[in-house]
Amino acid sequence: MEKKKIVFLYTELATYFLACIETLLQYPEVEVHIVRWAINKEAPFHFSFPDNIKIYNRNEYSSDQLQQLIASINPSVLYSSGWMDKDYLLICKQYKNKIPVIVGFDNQWKGSLKQRFATLVSPFKILNHFTHCWVPGKLQEDYALRLGFKKQNILTGFYCCDFDLFHNQYLANKQQKQQHFPHRFIYVGRYVEHKGIKDLWNAFIEIQKEMPNDWELWCFGVGDVSIINHPKIKHFGFVQPNELPKYIKDAGVFVLPSHFEPWGVVVHEFASAGFPIICTDEVGARTAFVENNVNGTIYKSGDINQLKEAMKKIIKQTDKELNAMGEISVEKAKQITPEKWANTLLSIINIK
Repeated sequence: MEKKKIVFLYTELATYFLACIETLLQYPEVEVHIVRWAINKEAPFHFSFPDNIKIYNRNEYSSDQLQQLIASINPSVLYSSGWMDKDYLLICKQYKNKIPVIVGFDNQWKGSLKQRFATLVSPFKILNHFTHCWVPGKLQEDYALRLGFKKQNILTGFYCCDFDLFHNQYLANKQQKQQHFPHRFIYVGRYVEHKGIKDLWNAFIEIQKEMPNDWELWCFGVGDVSIINHPKIKHFGFVQPNELPKYIKDAGVFVLPSHFEPWGVVVHEFASAGFPIICTDEVGARTAFVENNVNGTIYKSGDINQLKEAMKKIIKQTDKELNAMGEISVEKAKQITPEKWANTLLSIINIK
């Protein structure tokens, strides 16, 4: 049997993407090739690749060499991360009329001048390179429609967490949390301005002054924002995803205070682990995994007073109410799984 060869022209790899690839490789009909950019120093993931996957470092190939590489693979389907890499674009255009060629992007439709210009030039710059697009959710689907992609050629659910890793933590810690819910907020992300990390620190410190309580704030990440020291705020630095579980069992509520967050797979991760969630109205993943006043709170980005109120509301909840919110998060997390991700891709090449 001749295998279907799937080629990903990727930018920065993440471990959650590889969880989806591992599920895809469970199908013997497929062969996976990934061209990847160099590792981002602000997200220094350690990758463990399956033996039956072929990885190529983008910086080791010239434009001509990259074209020759893809020709030698003879792909059945191509996926490209956006349209930033001109060499990726060139390859996509060459294959557009031969095989399915998919573009992925996470841009939310904001109606900016740049986006409106993109909708005007899309027939000549985007649609002539790709047959399909694969986006995370409804906000990106709206943009894809405006770019001119037909609804039947728009796939959703591209960003997917390593569901089993995090859901297993929910199952393992469920009984313990029912006996005593951990009074700790947790943040996982880069320490950069647009993540709103300083909003979170300031809001938490103000709450401790206004209404002293037993809650702590645990933060995981690195970046160029200087750390705020406080006796009830703990900084753990960058932690590999497979090391997070040992901390998750002792944390209770996830907070993502981003000023700008096209999606935010981390929201899916903590929903899968059974966490109530606080996030801003700029977090794309809220549309799938957070229902306001049901399993968390969605507040206006940059509004520290709203963030404080959201955190105070959590602090005032009973352990039983917080556990119930976490149960709802788990159900919402099941909307997107690596199995569903693999089936979406395989349907394009008529395997499923």
